[in-house]
Amino acid sequence: MDAQMEIRSLWESMQLWFNEESVSLLFSVVGILLILIVGKILIVVLRKLMGRVFSKSRKINELMAKFLLKIVSVIGWTFVLLIVLTQMGVNPAPILAGLGVTGFILGFAFQETIGNLLAGVMIVLNAPFRIGDYVEVGSMNGTVRDMDMMSVTLATPDNKRVIMANKLIWGQAIVNYSYTDTRRVEMGVSIAYDSDVGKAKEILWDIINSYPEVLRQPAPVIEVNKLNDSSVDLVVRPWTKPADYWTVYFRFQQEVLEKFRAAQVEIPFPQVDVHMPENVPVPGLDATVPVKEALKS
Repeated sequence: MDAQMEIRSLWESMQLWFNEESVSLLFSVVGILLILIVGKILIVVLRKLMGRVFSKSRKINELMAKFLLKIVSVIGWTFVLLIVLTQMGVNPAPILAGLGVTGFILGFAFQETIGNLLAGVMIVLNAPFRIGDYVEVGSMNGTVRDMDMMSVTLATPDNKRVIMANKLIWGQAIVNYSYTDTRRVEMGVSIAYDSDVGKAKEILWDIINSYPEVLRQPAPVIEVNKLNDSSVDLVVRPWTKPADYWTVYFRFQQEVLEKFRAAQVEIPFPQVDVHMPENVPVPGLDATVPVKEALKS
C-alpha cells in the first residue's frame, strides 16, 4: 500500500507540473532560446556574406568594412531583441514610442558619445586613412590598428597603444604618411661661409646616390636653402618609400658628419662677431684711452 501511495503521489505531482501553464512557459523558454540561436546564426551568416562583398569592392576599404559590419550586428541584435519581447508577451509598441522622449533626454546626457558616433561615420565615409596607415593627428602619431564606432586605436613608434575618440580625430588635421607610395625626406645641412659650397654639394650627392632606398624618380634635390647668420644652409630632399624614411634619415646624419670632417668641410656653430673701437672716452674728461687699458682698470 505504501508503494502505491508513493507512486500515486508522484503521479499527481507530475500532473501538477505538466499543467497547461507550465507547458506554456516551457514552450516560451524553448522558443526564446531558438530565436536567440537562429538570430545569432543569421547575423553571423549575414556578416560573412557582407564581408565577402566588401572585400571585393574597390570603394570600401578595410576600415569602412569593419565599421559597417559592427553596425549590421547592432541592428541585427536589436531586431532579435524585439522578437524576444514579443515572444514573452511584451508589446514593444509602447517601448518604441517611449524611446522618442527617452532619446531626447539621453541626447543631452550622451552628447559626447553621439558626437563620437557621428564623427566615426564621417571618418568611414571620407576614408582619410586605412588600417595599417601611419598617421599624425594633432600631437599624436602612430599606425592605425583598429577602429570602432567610438574610437580609433593607434600604435606609436615606441610601441604604445593609444585610443583616440573619433570626435577628437575628426576635429583635427589628419596627416597620412602612407597615403602615397613615396615620401620625401627633408634634411638640412649647414656649412661655414668660408667652406666650398660646390665641394659640400658633391659630398652630399655621393652620399645620396649610394643609398639603394633613395628613388631615382622623383629626382632628389640638393640646393642652398638659406643664408643664415652663422652658416650657409643647404637642403637635401631625396624620395623614398614610406617604410625606408627613417632608415635614410638616420644613416644620412651620421655619414654627413663623418665625410664633412674627412673633407675638412666646417659645420659651424652659432657665433657673434663683436667689433670694438681702439679708444674710448674718459667720463668727465675731454680725453680718450685705449680700450685695453680701460678694460684693465
